[in-house]
Amino acid sequence: MEPLPPTTTEVLMRRKRDPRAAATLAGLMFAILLLVPAWPAFAAPSPGEGRQSTLGNDVSWPQCRRDLPTGQAFAIVGVNNGLANNTNPCLQEQLEWAAASSGNSAQPEVSLYVNTANPGSSGSWWPSSNEYPIGSAVHNPYGSCEERDYGTACAYMYGYAKAWDDAYIRGISNPSDYVWWLDVETENSWSTDKDANRAVLEGMTDSFHSIDVKGVGIYSTGLQWSRIVGTVSSSSNLYSLPSWLAGARAITGAKANCASPPLTAGGEVTLTQFVTGNFDYNHSCG
Repeated sequence: MEPLPPTTTEVLMRRKRDPRAAATLAGLMFAILLLVPAWPAFAAPSPGEGRQSTLGNDVSWPQCRRDLPTGQAFAIVGVNNGLANNTNPCLQEQLEWAAASSGNSAQPEVSLYVNTANPGSSGSWWPSSNEYPIGSAVHNPYGSCEERDYGTACAYMYGYAKAWDDAYIRGISNPSDYVWWLDVETENSWSTDKDANRAVLEGMTDSFHSIDVKGVGIYSTGLQWSRIVGTVSSSSNLYSLPSWLAGARAITGAKANCASPPLTAGGEVTLTQFVTGNFDYNHSCG
């Protein structure tokens, strides 16, 4: 299924995916700065200041083999290589980098995030039963998943399976030791059926909860969440999940976003993101 067209805020969220786009944007910003007075800029934590910083960083495959920030209070590592069905080729190196986080924050020193999607018939794999892995029956709140069914029942199983894969076949040791964030972006493939999209995320959440992870949260922007999932009722297991909000351009905007509405009415904003120097930085709310 074709992805929805991006908005300006979504493009900011994607800078971690496309270094060429980041370079083009950097050139444009430099030209603009030549025409306007200089303003104080946020300085990323240096190695000498690292232990005092309460900011975190998130990294994934676009930062492979790059010098990563130092002195971060906490780190969030992307498990996938941009799609829900593959693996970040630098996952192990980035987990080692993340382990050096100072812990000077309310956030866990190391968390993980995973790509999500609802590709339906356009995907390389789609479930046809309520078993995953084969031989293991899964309780499906939407009923029986059947072959060529692209509604909520099989969407739930797709999400359940992708989370199981993230936990067990991508090289994560002790997956229950982490908080797992669900990265919900319009860049990935989604159905126009918001109920089915919600079912994917519910399946992922149940899958992670079944192995007693430390927590599950939602990583998105309000606009993208609205376009992909929409309103979530109190009966959904997504309802009370914490929100990690992207889209800010500076630390001041990230701090202000702590007061923004959470992605679900029963949750709260616990983490916000901003981008500087081609890296993602994160502010822990509260």
